This record gives sequence, structure tokens and C-alpha cells, in this order.
Amino acid sequence: MEKYFEKYKEWLNSDCFDDVTKNELRSIEGNEEQIKDRFYKELEFGTAGLRGIIGAGTNRMNKYTVGRATQGLANFINKMNIKDPSVNISFDSRHMSKEFSEITALILNANGIKVNLFDNLRPVPELSFSVRYLHATAGIMITASHNPPEYNGYKVYWSDGAQIVPPIDKGIIEEVLSIKDFSLIKTMDKKSAIDKGLLKYIGKDVDDAFIVALKSSCLNPEIIKEQGKNVKIVYTPLHGAGNVPVQRILKELGFENVYVVPEQELPDGDFPTVSYPNPEDPKAFELALKLAKKVDADVVLATDPDSDRLGVFSKIRNGEYVSYTGNMSALLICEYELSQKKEKGILPDNGGIVTTIVSSEMTKAIAKEYGAKVFETLTGFKWIGEKIRQFEENNSYAYLFGFEESYGCLIAPHARDKDGVSAVMALCEATAFYKSKGLTLWEEMIKIYEKYGFYKEGQISIVLKGADGAEKIKSKMSNMRANPPKELNGLKVLEVRDYQEHTIKNINGDVLTTYLPTSNVLYYELENNSWCCVRPSGTEPKIKFYMGVKGSSMEDAEIQLEALAKAMKDFVG
Repeated sequence: MEKYFEKYKEWLNSDCFDDVTKNELRSIEGNEEQIKDRFYKELEFGTAGLRGIIGAGTNRMNKYTVGRATQGLANFINKMNIKDPSVNISFDSRHMSKEFSEITALILNANGIKVNLFDNLRPVPELSFSVRYLHATAGIMITASHNPPEYNGYKVYWSDGAQIVPPIDKGIIEEVLSIKDFSLIKTMDKKSAIDKGLLKYIGKDVDDAFIVALKSSCLNPEIIKEQGKNVKIVYTPLHGAGNVPVQRILKELGFENVYVVPEQELPDGDFPTVSYPNPEDPKAFELALKLAKKVDADVVLATDPDSDRLGVFSKIRNGEYVSYTGNMSALLICEYELSQKKEKGILPDNGGIVTTIVSSEMTKAIAKEYGAKVFETLTGFKWIGEKIRQFEENNSYAYLFGFEESYGCLIAPHARDKDGVSAVMALCEATAFYKSKGLTLWEEMIKIYEKYGFYKEGQISIVLKGADGAEKIKSKMSNMRANPPKELNGLKVLEVRDYQEHTIKNINGDVLTTYLPTSNVLYYELENNSWCCVRPSGTEPKIKFYMGVKGSSMEDAEIQLEALAKAMKDFVG
């Protein structure tokens, strides 16, 4: 009997699992493929937490896998002997998010850990902010971000408000893995938890503090008041947690013409109006663009369900709308923020900009313009959060801006994760500012390209689901590691960085060290300011390829990028 089938039988027969779970498993009896997919592995508690399809089984998001993760976290916290430990918990609009948040809270309570549970859905940046604001030991966000509706997830934050990084992540993972028996998971009833002061619901006070923090980052409030009646904004939360805080901050700053897509305003875990709720996908903007044309909007904005990512369209002179990549919108915000700080005389001499190895090379040109230093991290905003903590601990650099290409940025250190709410605020502020100068947002974007160079980036993914897919991804990475290319698209490979092996091998045969944490990532630096990078996704069954070029014009950059993408596909096979 296959191991996964033994696990299946165990879940069917054990007293640990409730009837609802067992009935779901009985419904797939005889379906070998389904049984295998649900039980061929444990849902991995990775370096940020869990993410998977909701359902019964070891490889699914359910109250048992969530419970195991939480018990592991509780064991880790209690072993640290922290005085009066507490954990903040938030959740988004996904199916089971609220239920998972309460299950998580009561397990922590049963282990003597106090919980501050948000009374309703709140976005990632507010959860991150709240951890530091309430001096919590840790934070948990129940979300699968922009994944399809059948998914949910569980992200863990530490006391600095950032997602967990080494050695904390490894310590938690060890505790989670040590729980072999679901009967070891403690819990208690809600009334007892509240009566004993272990469970507290939070809301308005933290909301107000979060909004105050955002307002403090606004650089030109007087221009917003002046232009607030002239700027037209269309916004969609894509059925997620961004709706309330985004509307509030824009209203309180003085934007009078904010049009929220009515079909997508209310929370809905089915995400019925989109194939999946990802603002990176132009198809997610169909309803928003329809509304934008109706009201003649200047800018069109979308946040994902947990509101850490921001997608952008803006109007051009002919009345049509153009889309921005995550790099483009972040760099536009970055240029606006730094130029205004310089103009106002508040740009620090020791400014630091933090980005990832797969984000735009234009960052370095902007940093040079404003006398800042660029710090590159691995993919994942947790590394940017860690860098902010290091800046503060060492009193070395003043954080100016951070972003990753996957549509996420942070304009100030009030939070330590991507913040779609403050990104909306900053982009609307920039729209008002440039409108006061007679410019559209797109015209400013073109000016930035003309100033720094026509950088263009792209990404392609190969989806390989299930156990077979995981093996194929592993095999492809091994082959590329063993047989690196000498050239791609006719461009010499000048340097190969292997972040798993911690090596940098250049064209001269020299071998240097990467000095970044271990990660299954390969990076190829090419001639002509071009580059490619490949890594397996940490949250989805896919292998991701990133690339960037610098052209002599927008058209030239497009042509170069297309050719490089094809060369990369051919290389991978």
C-alpha cells in the first residue's frame, strides 16, 4: 500500500478528525489521483508559513494543518521565555479566513499566549503595523494573497512587523515538524479565552493609528487639497480587504472624486468577477476600466485581497488607458518621493533604497541621482523588512523606499511588508502633483525613462502541478545548475550567481561569494545591461523566469525583452 493511501485511511479512521472532514474524504474514495494529491506530502510550513488549497488532507489548508502550524508556533514562543507574549491576528475575505483566524487564536490562548484578533478583515500592511504598534511578539495573517479562490494561507510575522526570517523561521519550522500527532494540538472555547483575558478583539483604535501613520508620509497635502476636486480616481479592492482603508485615506486627504467599482467593492471569497484576484493581470481591470472610461478617470487602481499589491492603469492624452508593471509604478512612486524630499530639503544624506535581485536595474540610476545606496535582497518582501530592521539597529541608513517587481512597495517604515494602501495614497498624491504641473501620470513615466534610460523587465512562468510537477521543477533547476549557458540571445553570460551554492562565477573563471541567504535561485548577468533569473515559486506550483534589458527606446527595449524571453524558454526546454 502506498504511503499516501495509508495516510488517507488514517484520517478516515482516527478519532482526531471530525465527521465533516471524514465525509469529504469518503467522497473521493476510489479516486486515486485525488487521494494522492491530498496526501502525498505534508503541506509545507515554509519560511513564511502555509499556503495551499482548502480541503481535507495533509497537503491541504484545513483546521488540522493550520492547528499544527499554530501549535508549533506556540511551542516556539513559549520556549523563548518571553514575558507576557502576545500575537496579533488578521484575515482577508477568502473562504475560511475568519474561521482559521479564530481557530488559530484559541490554540494560542490554550498555550497561555494572549491574542489581539481583528474584529473584521484587515489588510496585510495594517497587521504588520499593528505588531509594532501594540508591541506584540508575533503576527499572523490568514490570506493566500492573489491566488485563486480555492486557496488560503497563513503568514507569520515577528516582533519587528516583518515576515519571519532566519533563525526565527527555522526555529518555528522545527517545532511544527516535531508535531507528529494532531491530538497534541491544544485549544479552548472562546468564552473562556475572553473571560481569562487571553482573547481581545481589536479594531478602531488600530485603524485610526494606521491612518495617522499613512498621513504622516504625505509630502504635498496642500496640493491634494488644491487638486482633490480635479483628480478622478477609480479603485477596486477586488472583493478584498483594501476597500475600507483605501477609501478612508483618500477621503481624509481630500480626494473628492473616488469611484469604487461597485461589483467588486464588497468582500467575497469566490471573487466572482475575476478569473483570479491578481492586480498583476490586466484582465482583473475589465470592470474598473469600463468605469474609468465612463467617468473619465485620471488613474485606475486595484489592490489584491490582502491589499499588499497594487496594480495601475492611467489615462493618456487620447483618452485610452495604459498599464504599468510593478517595476514601473514603484519607480514612479520612488522618483516622486525622492524628488519631493530633495526639493523640500528633507532627503537624508544616508538614504537607503531596498529592492530585490529580480527588480528593475533603473533603481540604481535613481539612487545615484539622489545620493542614496541600493541594497539588493532575495525575492520576497520579508528580506526588505529585515533590511529595515538592520538599518534601525545599526543606525546606519535611513530607509527611503523599498519594492519588489511583483507589484509591491513600501513608502515608509510604518509597516514592514508590502503596503497597497500607502501605495494607493502615494500614487494618487503623485497624480495630483503632476496634474498641477499640467502633466499626466504617463507623461511623467516617459520623462523618467528619458532621464534614466529605457529599462524593461518581464516575467514568464511554467506551471507544473502535483507530485510529478514538483519533480520536473526540481529536475529543471538541477539541469540549469549543472549546465549554465554561455550566452542567451547572442549576449555573453558575464556572471552566474548561484544563491543555493553561494557562488558568483564570472567570465574570467573567478569564483566569489554571494553573501545572501541560501535560496534555490540562479541569476545570469549578461552583456548590454541585460540579465535573467530563474527560481521555483515558494507559494505556487510553478518555476519563474525573470529578465531585464535596457533599450535605446521603448520599442527597442520591447524587442530586446521579447527575444531574451524566447532565448530563456529555449534554454530551459
